[in-house]
Amino acid sequence: MPPTRVLIALLFTIQLVSMGAMEMSGPFWPVHLRQLTDSDTLFSFASIAVYVGPMLGILLTSAFWGRIGDRYGHKLMMIRALAGLTLTQLGLALFSDLWAILVLRFLQGACAGYIAPAQAYGVSIEVPSRRARLFALLQISTNVGSLLGAVVGGLILDHATFFWINLSAAALCAVCTVIAALTLPDVPPVKKTTAPSTGGAWQASALLPLLTVMGILLLARMLPQTSFALYVSTTFTVSNALVGLCYGLLALGFILSATAWARHFEGRSQADSLRRLTWVVAGCIALTALAGLTRNPLVFVVAYFVWGVLLGATTPVLMALVSKTADSAQQGHVLGIAQGTAQFASIVGICAGGLLSQVYGLAYTYLFVCVAYAMALIAILALRNRRVCT
Repeated sequence: MPPTRVLIALLFTIQLVSMGAMEMSGPFWPVHLRQLTDSDTLFSFASIAVYVGPMLGILLTSAFWGRIGDRYGHKLMMIRALAGLTLTQLGLALFSDLWAILVLRFLQGACAGYIAPAQAYGVSIEVPSRRARLFALLQISTNVGSLLGAVVGGLILDHATFFWINLSAAALCAVCTVIAALTLPDVPPVKKTTAPSTGGAWQASALLPLLTVMGILLLARMLPQTSFALYVSTTFTVSNALVGLCYGLLALGFILSATAWARHFEGRSQADSLRRLTWVVAGCIALTALAGLTRNPLVFVVAYFVWGVLLGATTPVLMALVSKTADSAQQGHVLGIAQGTAQFASIVGICAGGLLSQVYGLAYTYLFVCVAYAMALIAILALRNRRVCT
């Protein structure tokens, strides 16, 4: 087997390219869907469903695919997911019917769901003490892809049609599928040394509270998703390429900070990690309030970038804590549950953000983000108090 560093680098590259391919269309679905219908009601529904669909698919299947990966190996699940992304992106390129697009987006999540098996495969080849850094690196790859994909997608849309975004994404995912199949070694699944209990990993006292905190943080992050392109273009009057760049700034801040945050949190107790996360979330409240109040594009850009820097200290650290609640034979299942939780929180965030922007207008978008972060702060404080009491 190649050295662990080489395998992690391969995982990083495959995830960067495949997730970047997905994000090429990410900010621009509302722009494309607006061209497919004259009905404002149908457009409002579709602009939410096009983001919710793949998340719902992942939510409904991630735990199942995680169990299959625990039994038969996580490499097989990675190949399955990449093949699913390839086929659904090809379908999105070929179909221009609105309802067909929404069905394909749902199937994209149900048949794909790449991130959880990639994380489980990474856990199987990395030492436990470096899990926070592993999750940080894998999420950096996703965010690098988000940054590059959004910019490339904007450039394509400025010079060509939406068809070429999806066709390019399908080609990139096909290449990733072949590379994963040929270069990553098979890692035999870990055999359980004891009979599985009824409650499984959920009996771990910290799992549900940690998932709750992570879910609220992700909900807050996703609230501006459906309205982002419209908010930036109407508030600051910029091109599609610059909207894509702004969309990727959160990812850029994450990219530059996540490994440093992982090293900072490595070896710390759960109580100490939660205490430090309290200050991170407080900073997120201040930055999103600034982003919502400013009408200066430069201030908005800086606030979004620093917000991304703080986000580098949230999900990777929480995912590492979640992973530590389960033994090696249950990593796929637990990380599948975590991925399902993330998708559920994202669905709620996207739906709530879309509905709130329709009811109250775009101007209040980041006020609601601040409120959601305040809820996350309360949840962290409650978890800290619970652990002190126990």
